[in-house]
Amino acid sequence: MSLPRAPDRLSDEMAAAIGHAVSGFGFLEEALKRAIFSLTRMGLGEDASDEALQKWLRLMENIADDTLGTLIDSFGAAMRQSGVADREALRQTLDELRLKRNLLCHASWRPGKQPGHWYPTFVNTRGERHPDDMTPADVHAIHADTLRAGRRIVSIMRATGIAGEWAGYEEEEG
Repeated sequence: MSLPRAPDRLSDEMAAAIGHAVSGFGFLEEALKRAIFSLTRMGLGEDASDEALQKWLRLMENIADDTLGTLIDSFGAAMRQSGVADREALRQTLDELRLKRNLLCHASWRPGKQPGHWYPTFVNTRGERHPDDMTPADVHAIHADTLRAGRRIVSIMRATGIAGEWAGYEEEEG
């Protein structure tokens, strides 16, 4: 039995585009964690009991390791409880980005039908395949959408007046 052939090497341009897009998802996760912290802390109020604060702190410790999908769900719930305006459009954008992140992070790439195009072989949890070849420009567009969503989330966090730190984050000592 012969071994399967090695995958084709991505072009440097496509590999760089995917790398930038993946780093954007890291920023998005950080923004979500900070916003969840801020929105849920704001919901406790100024006179929260020690028991409520301890319960909330345990919740914040748990989100430190959550996946993007779980963070999006938690953020959606925190937006709903806080009455954030236009949350449905942002939630829809985040759900689309979740699918694109899974595609970019888990696909095996094959040369596309045209030079400079790549086909992501990936089947999502709904049994769907990505229908089209992709180019670096397509991946750069996903990166731009991700950063735009992250900036919107940071603006929601900042509107609470709470910095949005979470368990495990420590300022560098100077």
